[in-house]
Amino acid sequence: MAVRKIIEIDEEKCDGCGQCVLACAEGALKLVGGKAKVVSDVFCDGLGACIGECPQGALKIIEREAPGFDEEAAKEHVGKGRAREGQPVATEPCGCPSSNPMILRVGQGMPRAPANAGEHAHHMPPELTNWPVQWRLVQPAMPFFKGADLLLSADCVPFAYRDFHGRFLKGRPVITGCPKLDEQQAYLDKLTAIFKEATPRSVTVVIMEVPCCQGLLRLTMEALRRSGKDIPVNKHVVSIEGKVLVEE
Repeated sequence: MAVRKIIEIDEEKCDGCGQCVLACAEGALKLVGGKAKVVSDVFCDGLGACIGECPQGALKIIEREAPGFDEEAAKEHVGKGRAREGQPVATEPCGCPSSNPMILRVGQGMPRAPANAGEHAHHMPPELTNWPVQWRLVQPAMPFFKGADLLLSADCVPFAYRDFHGRFLKGRPVITGCPKLDEQQAYLDKLTAIFKEATPRSVTVVIMEVPCCQGLLRLTMEALRRSGKDIPVNKHVVSIEGKVLVEE
């Protein structure tokens, strides 16, 4: 192997924001365990387009022995595994597309579900417009949060409330999590950063009637206080039987 220029990532500095992943046209980077990683040396052209996107200065170009950049392999890799707006994502064996932030088109060109879809809603496409959705995987810099009407949902809500997509998800990027099972300080820190950096237009919080779910609302309000942003918050509480009990 020849000595050539290639990207090196300082994992101590990397905060997993995902900006470099979005900036790499060759798909050489992805998030693994909350840190940016080089997928394969053959996908990295060594030009460093990703460096300027890193707010922590965790990326730099070094010279070391590495296989040569394979443009055709990179194109094939991007076509199979990296996010493209309005296109489905193919996963690699044992891979997870959650490292690739995506803005999705509803139904990939299919019509939205009408408000009165009722029992026929299962024939309609989902209203999901962002990926990933789990709070551990989302990052404040992901583009779908900026100026959006953000939905924060407890994990159980979509299972209890039949028309979750039509009533709550439609037109909103979503973050889902469990205030009882998740690490609350990490959730608070991430929500605060999202409110500071993305400044959503509004926040809708949907929780279950069980007491532990109130933690999600408390975390949201505290994150807003810490962010210093004045963002309207809408609260909805869903019963275990699937009824909306509270709308504020």
